[in-house]
Amino acid sequence: QVQLVESGGGLVQAGGSLRLSCAASGRPFSNYAMGWFRQAPGKEREFVAAISWSGGSTYYADSVKGRFTISRDNAKNTVYLQMNSLNPEDTAVYYCAAAPGAFYTDMLGMRYWGKGTLVTVSL
Repeated sequence: QVQLVESGGGLVQAGGSLRLSCAASGRPFSNYAMGWFRQAPGKEREFVAAISWSGGSTYYADSVKGRFTISRDNAKNTVYLQMNSLNPEDTAVYYCAAAPGAFYTDMLGMRYWGKGTLVTVSL
C-alpha cells in the first residue's frame, strides 16, 4: 500500500502561482511513477502531468505545458506540481497518484490515489 496526501491548494487570482505537494508513505517511493490529475466541477478527471521513478522523464497535458512543472524528491518521498500563470480553467480538485513501475502509462495504470486538494483560480 502507498498512502498519498496532497497539500498546497487554495484560492489564487488569475496569473498567480501555486505549488502542490504530495507526500507518500508506505512502500518505497522510488518504485513508482507519479502523476497529477484534476477534476473540475461537472467534468471527468483528466491527466495533468506525470514523472518517471527517477524524475528523468516528464509528461504534460497540452493545456498545462509551459505553465506547470512536475518534480519529485525521492529522499523526501514527495512529488510537486509548480503551477504558474494560472487561469480560471485550472480550477479543479487536484489528485496525486502512483503507478507501480518506472514510467507513466495512462490514468488506468495509477494504482494509488490521494484524496485531492482544491485549487480555485479567480478572475
